[in-house]
Amino acid sequence: MATAGERTSRVEIRARPMWWLRLRADLTRYVLIAVAIFGLLASVRFAIDPPVPRAIKSAPEHPSDIDLAAESYAVRFARSYLTWSTAAPLASSQSLAQFVGAELDPDAGLVLPATGSEVVEWAEAVQVRESSPGVKVYTVVAQTDPAGLRYLTVGVRRVADGALELAGYPAFVGAPASTQVQPGARLRPVTDSGLVTVVRRALSNYLAGASNELAADLVPGAQVSVPADSMQLLSTLHQSWAMGGGSVVVEAEATDRSGARYLLAYELDVVREQGRWEVSAIQTDPDD
Repeated sequence: MATAGERTSRVEIRARPMWWLRLRADLTRYVLIAVAIFGLLASVRFAIDPPVPRAIKSAPEHPSDIDLAAESYAVRFARSYLTWSTAAPLASSQSLAQFVGAELDPDAGLVLPATGSEVVEWAEAVQVRESSPGVKVYTVVAQTDPAGLRYLTVGVRRVADGALELAGYPAFVGAPASTQVQPGARLRPVTDSGLVTVVRRALSNYLAGASNELAADLVPGAQVSVPADSMQLLSTLHQSWAMGGGSVVVEAEATDRSGARYLLAYELDVVREQGRWEVSAIQTDPDD
């Protein structure tokens, strides 16, 4: 066994290829060059084809305001409530029985007079408000005979299992607030005689349902749906540019087959192509 003094140091020499030694010495530089090239390529790619942010669809602001089933329930109740006849009192009771529970008086508190009747010709909901969580109060307008136009509020509640029920007795109310037509902004009149002629001719063919003749004044590919009942254009009273331009607002007088006369307002989108005015839309977009 060798002592500490007898031990000698050993040096091991290994041969390495020259290319490997150069690669090891330059490895850091190659890495930096590769990173720089990758960054340059990425910049070029984004410049040529930038990424498009994905549109995020937002939820409706007030999804709870729309409940078609509850609205229909309120309208059906209003029709039943406002339709009655003293000649057949049980018919009114049976019609209201589906709505009345233990919390309300029979017939929803309706006591028929000694004689008479009332019939609903049509009814629809025109307003809705949330009186408390889970309870919506609908204002229903009904055209009745002989009472005329009547407005009734009907409270509707959704119970735990999702079923609908009345939230209380109805109430007769006035019509929603409205006012007479107020003077609007003064529009710039159309002074181009060529445009006036095209607008009048297009509107005349539109009202008459003459699609082939109308097509001559439309831009290629324009989609216009003519009215089902043809009318005759008598005159155009005013032609003005709509706010922002690009559309002409027309006040026109027309008559139908019965001889009734109407004062109507139409908006026509117009464009000028190669010195000629053409119409791209009339009042509505049939594809929308």
